Amino acid sequence: MNPANVQVSFEFFPPHTPRMEETLWRSVQKLKTLRPSFVSVTYGADGSTRERTHAAVERIVNETDLTAAPHLTCIGVSRGEIDAVARDYWDMGIRHLVALRGDPPEGSDGYVPHPDGYAYASDLVAGLRKIADFDISVAAYPEVHPEATSPLADLENLKRKLDAGATRAITQFFFDVDVFLRFRDRAGAAGIDSHIVPGILPITRFPQLQRFAERCGASVPDWLAERFAGLDDDAETRQLIAANVAIEQVRKLQAEGVDEFHFYTLNRSELTVAICHALGVRPEAAAA
Repeated sequence: MNPANVQVSFEFFPPHTPRMEETLWRSVQKLKTLRPSFVSVTYGADGSTRERTHAAVERIVNETDLTAAPHLTCIGVSRGEIDAVARDYWDMGIRHLVALRGDPPEGSDGYVPHPDGYAYASDLVAGLRKIADFDISVAAYPEVHPEATSPLADLENLKRKLDAGATRAITQFFFDVDVFLRFRDRAGAAGIDSHIVPGILPITRFPQLQRFAERCGASVPDWLAERFAGLDDDAETRQLIAANVAIEQVRKLQAEGVDEFHFYTLNRSELTVAICHALGVRPEAAAA
């Protein structure tokens, strides 16, 4: 039973093999018992997973009672194409979207807006608002987006997205709780009063985490590296440490008044279930 003051949501990515689809679907079945407010499904950096994203969303809608929130990005497509996808989602019963600029394809010279597309996430949010009354989430960066010219410019961009009609901001993952708290304070000082939801990444493999962090500009504290040192060949201990790190993180956030959490599950359920349990978010039968 979820405590009245705690909400959770989960992110999945579209699988590209039958085995990965089985793993995803086992996780969906396990995590749906926690009654998340929504589950998001990612979109490839260059729009490369459009069909697989759509298929995953369609299955979630048809086979569960979960609220699905597909990602939409500006990369490589015209406004007309994005608008058509959004209308298709609305017709499927989708009412929540995650609107992102998106990352340029690997090997490119950086982000270049599509000549007939939405240039930035704020434009995408405004466009989606014209199509239908979607609930829209956008991204926030506690440690500043790698392409932002300054922390203030990054906050101004976040405010533009929210002012364009987004409902909430979900942060990039972080591990130092003070990083989030300082960001939340700066956002408030900049006139942002929308919900800012911390993004939590349970650590399944530390080298993978380091690659993720390098790409998105998130810091990996020395104390975190030390906790995982020497565990490359010890999966069981790694999982125990990972659960401890994340539970410690969410409990600190909860003590600071945070009551909503978004989990980057990497299509696995075990760690996320353990962390939610520590927050008091549990299946009905277990709570009883």
